[in-house]
Amino acid sequence: MSNMKKMKLYKDLTDLPGGSGNEHLVRRFMKEHIMKYSDEIVQDKLGSILGVKYGNPKGPKIMVAGHMDEVGGIVVSIKDNGFIKMKSIGGIDGNVFLSQHMQIVTDNGKIIRGVIGSTPPHINRDSTEKPQNPTFEDLLLDIGADSKEHAVEMGIKPGQQVVPVNQFVMTEDGKKFISKAWDNRWGCGMALELLEDLGKMKHPNVVYAGATVQEEVGLRGATTISQMINPDVFIALDCSPVGDALDPKHPRAFGALGKGFLLRFYDPRTIMHRGLKEFFIEIAEKNNIPYQYFLSMGGTDAGAAQLAHSGIVSTTIGLPSRYIHSTAAMINIEDHEAAKKMLRKVIQALDQETVDRIRNNV
Repeated sequence: MSNMKKMKLYKDLTDLPGGSGNEHLVRRFMKEHIMKYSDEIVQDKLGSILGVKYGNPKGPKIMVAGHMDEVGGIVVSIKDNGFIKMKSIGGIDGNVFLSQHMQIVTDNGKIIRGVIGSTPPHINRDSTEKPQNPTFEDLLLDIGADSKEHAVEMGIKPGQQVVPVNQFVMTEDGKKFISKAWDNRWGCGMALELLEDLGKMKHPNVVYAGATVQEEVGLRGATTISQMINPDVFIALDCSPVGDALDPKHPRAFGALGKGFLLRFYDPRTIMHRGLKEFFIEIAEKNNIPYQYFLSMGGTDAGAAQLAHSGIVSTTIGLPSRYIHSTAAMINIEDHEAAKKMLRKVIQALDQETVDRIRNNV
């Protein structure tokens, strides 16, 4: 099977629009697939959704989740000339989105295409004004409307989501894939693949696998669903921004494409549990799975899940990615396969005795 065919599930997921609070189309896709592979479905009131797969019904509860939302924006207002003012949803650099193709999803699901305006160099030539460093809120989306009334006729209203238009491509070497929303439709797809595979393998636990909502605006879905499930172990599946394009001396030049999954030993929300770190290293080295130590200055859903109830042993299986929180990020399928193998080996090893050993190693 070609690598492009292997990644079709991920193309379908990344093509969908789904900013924080507007994950409904992604959730519909997830539910359709979860229903095929799960013994039952669990959903919280914010919209996070998990499929349940029973191995040993009396074994520990293992929760595995990506998050459905991508960074983007919402419509704030329409200017008299028809241009759209926006608010960022998630961490976005305004410079990254200049001249980018974007889409508004209207209330009835219609897609309105547009482009974020930029100033041609001709206009600023010989100008004494200093170049601007725009925030996302400074940008204007041009949908071709001639006036405010014209935009309203098209169906534009405040609160509608704005996300990039996707261009899913495989690089010339056949190993790397460029797409919007790798952060974190990758985690969604990985959870679906896990549920499918669990139907063909034995495991000593009860697995809850799926995806959360509103991660990019404060780990909100993970907060509610982890309180609801109260798992023994939580594993977030997420993309992280590697530093292989930085100067090697840069203090945050952690991680590179093609060198395995990310062992996320520190981020501001989660210091990796000692017992879990030793267990992960043991599993990876025993099964010759490539991994890399990774320090991040951003958080994942593990940061919220670990605080549920009396505390949940939580961590992240990370996928190295370049250029996240933009319109086009890049991953390597070899890292994807390493993360996929690691997740399965971890699930197979997490029986009650192992979970107890991990918990006691603090």
